[in-house]
Amino acid sequence: MSVAVLLLVLLAVGVAAVAAAVAAGRVGGGLGPATSTRPHRGLPDGPVLAADVDEVRFSVALRGYRMDEVDAVLDRLREEIRERDEELAAWRAAED
Repeated sequence: MSVAVLLLVLLAVGVAAVAAAVAAGRVGGGLGPATSTRPHRGLPDGPVLAADVDEVRFSVALRGYRMDEVDAVLDRLREEIRERDEELAAWRAAED
């Protein structure tokens, strides 16, 4: 076996060992927490208007939007819509 081939094999084994150590968490470093260049803009306080929903922006994370921000907005929208549906049903019942 030539010296060049032996060096390439040793280099490949070394790279594989380092990759395995990083994947196993044995070596520190790597990527820090995801950051965004666009700030998160959720829903404003008070009643939610259609224009407010248009202004919602989520921070982009490594694999997409930050799920906790999306979940918080959807939870808030769900609650607002539920409350409005109850009020509308009460008004309709009072008219009858």
